[in-house]
Amino acid sequence: MGDLLLGIDVGTYSTKGVLVRPDGSVLKTHTIDHGMDIPRPGWAEQDADLIWWKDVVGVCRALLDGSPYRPRDVGGVALSAIGPCLVALDEKGQPVRPGILYGVDTRATSEIAHLTERIGSETVFAFSGMEFSSQAVGPKILWMMRNEPELWARVSHVTSASSYLVYRLTGEKVMDRHTASHFMPLIDIGTLEWSERYSSEMLDIRILPRLAWCDEVAGEVGERGAQETGLVAGTPVAVGGVDALTEAISVGVVNPGDLMIMYGSTTFFILVLAEPVPDRRLWTVAGAFRGQYNLAAGMATTGSLTRWFRDQLAAELRPQTAYATLFAEAATVNPGANGLLVLPYFSGERTPINDPLARGVIAGLSLSHTRKDLYRAILEGVAYGIRHNLETFQSIGAPPKRIVAVGGGTQSLDWLQIVSDVAGVSQAVPATTIGASYGDAFLAGLASGLLNRGDIKGWTSIARELHPREDVHRLYDDYYADYLGLYQATRGIVHRLSTRSQ
Repeated sequence: MGDLLLGIDVGTYSTKGVLVRPDGSVLKTHTIDHGMDIPRPGWAEQDADLIWWKDVVGVCRALLDGSPYRPRDVGGVALSAIGPCLVALDEKGQPVRPGILYGVDTRATSEIAHLTERIGSETVFAFSGMEFSSQAVGPKILWMMRNEPELWARVSHVTSASSYLVYRLTGEKVMDRHTASHFMPLIDIGTLEWSERYSSEMLDIRILPRLAWCDEVAGEVGERGAQETGLVAGTPVAVGGVDALTEAISVGVVNPGDLMIMYGSTTFFILVLAEPVPDRRLWTVAGAFRGQYNLAAGMATTGSLTRWFRDQLAAELRPQTAYATLFAEAATVNPGANGLLVLPYFSGERTPINDPLARGVIAGLSLSHTRKDLYRAILEGVAYGIRHNLETFQSIGAPPKRIVAVGGGTQSLDWLQIVSDVAGVSQAVPATTIGASYGDAFLAGLASGLLNRGDIKGWTSIARELHPREDVHRLYDDYYADYLGLYQATRGIVHRLSTRSQ
């Protein structure tokens, strides 16, 4: 068995794998694109086998095809995936339905209301460290029980996306504590263990995976996993976790006070803490490593919103250059987008408003506005949402000491500059932004014993920093105040409209 480290991340729209040496140098990468199903407004699903596992197999075969690397060169494996998701398995370990995705899936609104009323808002917050939102898996379990009883009757195991992939590879049913923190009200945030206290009307907690930390060994590649992926049976496999967490690890966001802003299909925030600082607007969850907590937050639409714009309003542009064209156009528009303001709540919104019935609003349109004005307004709308989350961190006494920007959105420095100007913060951009799969490779090194935690310093470096321009920041203050006011003013109307579209 060799010493190369294999990391694979299954994201919302693509799966990426990377082969890395123990010193952090990247040898080979491979990416497979896939889609997301929206069967109804507010729903988001993916097939666990035909997308997630098929992609993992494809990535393994591509990276280890003998040109020049082979399965025997791999000394450790780690997997991450979108999350937290609901994956329901039958007694044979096969999914009984497509996976129900993380907070972009808002189908369980009535179940959230039911559980909150039954348990009590104060009790939920005290027990779980956060309130129910579309990110919570417990309400989605209850939704499935209520709406798909014939399928639920077949369920013998409940897990999440990354845990399912680990199961397919090793045969072990294990989940990292960070992901499990969102399976509320089934886990006690104080002990970080499954609890029967509020599980009676949902499930027997014995059908949940065992819990572990991200850097621990989940198991070894089993015979069936080896046969399908080509990996060598017996190769150590880390517990892994959700993509946002491993992306944070990939850029060295591992110490208290470090904050990662991940610009992906959604925007996700992970602030590392030594002690929990619960707040109703945010998510208090376990960290990647023993003894750490995370204060997490997430917006529902970021890259998926720019993708919607490209597909629906710029379809004539070549796909290979469409984003470059749109960003170049938006860069010619002055701050404020010529009086346009966008609420980017096209899939509801997660933190800090936690409103699954929120929807997108475009205000200030006139016949003089152009496509580039609208695209600029969308980029600024996301920036206002990011500021809203950062101000929430600040307000509860957990200000970030260092902000690292990652994800596909960092390819546009113009967008990052808009965020820095709107929020009044500096952002560090790493030299290597491969993504969550790179963090997975580091976890593979920890689990296999080939690396120590401190080795992450040699894996990361900062390429540049973006700083706010004070004059532009002051200009955006007025727009930001109107952004907050626009949500409050339109909330009731938008809620009624959202129910009529279902």
